[in-house]
Amino acid sequence: MVRKENLAQLLEEGRRKIQVTDEELAEAKRRRQLLAASARRAFPGSTTYYNGSVAHGDANTPLTDVDLGVVLTNQDAKPYGPDKKSALDLMEKVREVIHEDLDDEFDKLTIEVEGRRRAVLVRFGDPVTPGQADFTADVMTALPHPSGRGLYIPNTKIADQWDRADPITHTRMVLQAIEDTKVVFARTVRLLKHWNCTHSKPMCSWNIKALCLDCLDEPMPLINALQVFFTCAADEIDKGPTPDPAGVAGPIPLNMPRREVRKRLRTAKEYIDLAIEHEKARRPRSAQHALHQVLPELVANADGTQEEARRLAQTVLAGGTAASGLGLATRLVTPTMPRAWGD
Repeated sequence: MVRKENLAQLLEEGRRKIQVTDEELAEAKRRRQLLAASARRAFPGSTTYYNGSVAHGDANTPLTDVDLGVVLTNQDAKPYGPDKKSALDLMEKVREVIHEDLDDEFDKLTIEVEGRRRAVLVRFGDPVTPGQADFTADVMTALPHPSGRGLYIPNTKIADQWDRADPITHTRMVLQAIEDTKVVFARTVRLLKHWNCTHSKPMCSWNIKALCLDCLDEPMPLINALQVFFTCAADEIDKGPTPDPAGVAGPIPLNMPRREVRKRLRTAKEYIDLAIEHEKARRPRSAQHALHQVLPELVANADGTQEEARRLAQTVLAGGTAASGLGLATRLVTPTMPRAWGD
């Protein structure tokens, strides 16, 4: 007999499949601390900050990287910035000190500076997740912004060589959202990042989190959090690029044309709505089938043909229109078919 699970159980099991393990997280944080210590040694008096998925509490397995930055003192930062020196010699200094500190422990360690847009790329040559090729870290050299809001961070691909950003405020905002939602924010982001990866990566992870910051501010079931996100995200993307939540950097670019991103968000919303509708009507297999379309690698497919047939038969007997799938009229014997994500 096939076990029937509700949407909450399916999402709970799904998120646990991708949640980073304690062992991965502990080793990643240990290496991040080593890099932070090297960065501070490279620039005495500097401070370091953490950002990215590990700092934000939404890392998935396999865990392949960490992100951190070092902020120079105002005095050390004076020669650098727009219309001044680029970050290249700062990046070289960090590379030199990291090699001095970590080469003995990590004999395959390599560090890239040339061609890097924003940060020094550290390759440990030793993964924290078994079976992965490597584990890396982005180490950014940043300057205090004269206004006191945010930082100047390197951007070697533009003439000014520096951009404004506020990764420290970003992390603070995300951690506050996790607290306000009693961890629902982080668990939803994990699921959404997985959705993003399995549907052609229409947007970057930070865009997902920025949109979540705008709509997830209280505890709720995960299925409702997904519904809220896809509804709000589709509306917001329709208006234009997502603004920086900290109000410092420019808008967040998409990975594909806005029209295509909007289609994927709206299709996901329709499937989530359908899953909720089926569950309310006590059609668990049909609900699971709909949720599977959104998270195909986390939620197994289920055959809801018999449930759908009974529903359509009851609708026809009651004198209504036989509608299935995402609300399209159909003959009684026609099974529900998923709609293509890009159509």
